Amino acid sequence: MKSSPALVLGLDFGTESVRALLADTHRGEIEALSVRYAHGQIVHDIPASLTGSGKPIAIHPQYAFQEPGDWLRSAAKAVRALLRKTGHSGESIRGIGVDFTSCTMLPTTQDGTPLCWREEWKNEPFAWPKLWKHHGAQLQTDRINQIAAKREEPFLPYYGRVVGLEWFFPKILETIEKAPQVYDAAEVWLEAGDWFVWQLVGGSAADMARSTCQAGYKGMWTAAEGYPSEAFLKAVNPRWKNIVKEKLPGRLVPPGVAAGVLTKEMAKQFGLSPGTPVSAAIIDAHAGVPGAGAAEPGTLVMVMGTSSCHMLNSCTEAYLPGVAGVVKDGILPGYYGYETGQAAVGDAFDWLRRLTNSKSLSSLGEEAAALPAGAEGLLCLDWFHGCRTPLMNGNLRGAFTGLSLHHGPAHMYRALLEASAMGLRWIVELLQGGNVEVNRFVATGGLPHHNPLMVQVYADVLNATIEIHPSKNGPALGAAILGAMAADLFPDSETAIRAMSMPKRSQMKCVKPTRNLHKTYDALYRSYRELATFELQRV
Repeated sequence: MKSSPALVLGLDFGTESVRALLADTHRGEIEALSVRYAHGQIVHDIPASLTGSGKPIAIHPQYAFQEPGDWLRSAAKAVRALLRKTGHSGESIRGIGVDFTSCTMLPTTQDGTPLCWREEWKNEPFAWPKLWKHHGAQLQTDRINQIAAKREEPFLPYYGRVVGLEWFFPKILETIEKAPQVYDAAEVWLEAGDWFVWQLVGGSAADMARSTCQAGYKGMWTAAEGYPSEAFLKAVNPRWKNIVKEKLPGRLVPPGVAAGVLTKEMAKQFGLSPGTPVSAAIIDAHAGVPGAGAAEPGTLVMVMGTSSCHMLNSCTEAYLPGVAGVVKDGILPGYYGYETGQAAVGDAFDWLRRLTNSKSLSSLGEEAAALPAGAEGLLCLDWFHGCRTPLMNGNLRGAFTGLSLHHGPAHMYRALLEASAMGLRWIVELLQGGNVEVNRFVATGGLPHHNPLMVQVYADVLNATIEIHPSKNGPALGAAILGAMAADLFPDSETAIRAMSMPKRSQMKCVKPTRNLHKTYDALYRSYRELATFELQRV
């Protein structure tokens, strides 16, 4: 007998805002609503309103912070507004799922209070949460990689033998070396997604749920080995030897498993019912996989936004150079989950719009669509925020080459779109070269719905059809599915995905490659790779 439908809530924390999504366990997405963070990305200075001195504090251009209160206030506002808009009561919500940017992380006291909320630490930048795009730890990342390679640490193969600049441990090491007093004061270091779930469910630090997804992909944690050994940590920095014991309390919990239930205090703040099950957190891009209806292996889910993450479930375990992580059960149970990504996509497009003083990306897109493949001789390398996959190097930089006086903003925009697509082609070839099957492409996130030229260029460069999932809220829907699983509303993940996010074929838009462009883009791809080699030699 078919069960009655239930309502679940997905909370999707992005770089600029949080999205709350209400879903039905029989028909999926009902409605979604976003609320921007009051302080957004803190990238120029810590505002005077947040400091103890009443004066703004300038920060380094490579730094990026956030205000943790923004996450709570914006989420509560979004949930209450969503319930009012849909006419549903908070008592009708049966489960809650949370996805979050990663690695966004912060230091707290033993009771979970962020250090930046303490009066004595408000003026210290390193007491604030480091946003995923914080790039201040390059020297520390280099040292971690050098020592790990020399010691042949067992976690290295899981990450293509390269630890990333944006990850958990490099950011902590940066604090030890640049603000040791903050490191000493921090009693708990954790991912922002884990912190938010902790706030929802309460409890002690020792019982706090740490997501195996966030730890597995960003924290050098493996189910077989746990966190890096004390011997390795001591070799990197003697003060680090006991960090796991002393400053990383909690238990490891997979996404889709309940981390706890909503406290009375948080239920009141959010307009929900106390006792509602809350799933352990998941990385935002990873939530896009169930949200895009990808229940089977071999489907590359392209979560396209400020940056892009390309997620894949596979029956094959392969350790590939530059792949940001392969984690057993890391995305869905029963599969090896692969994460690859590009560090600058939507933000690079917007950077170019501002640089050229263009009205909008849509107007740029209209002009760029009228140009031929290859942007009339203009070639771009899309490493404006470093290269994530396949080179895992934040020091690399982007470039335009072949510029002449007849080129304008539309030429630059088309060349940037093509470069982004060729970066993805490199990733796909890397996976396929390691015998990891990639046989289907599904796009989700905001960009595929708002930037049709981008999807067409991607399809042309890949010479493959790209399906656009009808939901514009893939990660949020994925988070809602995990909330349903945490509430035991489905027997397994595949059943949940098929019920809540598997669209009918008629609902899925398919973008096919343009005929007769394959040879043109093959030649451009070779030029792109040559330009990449030149940049590597320069660095």
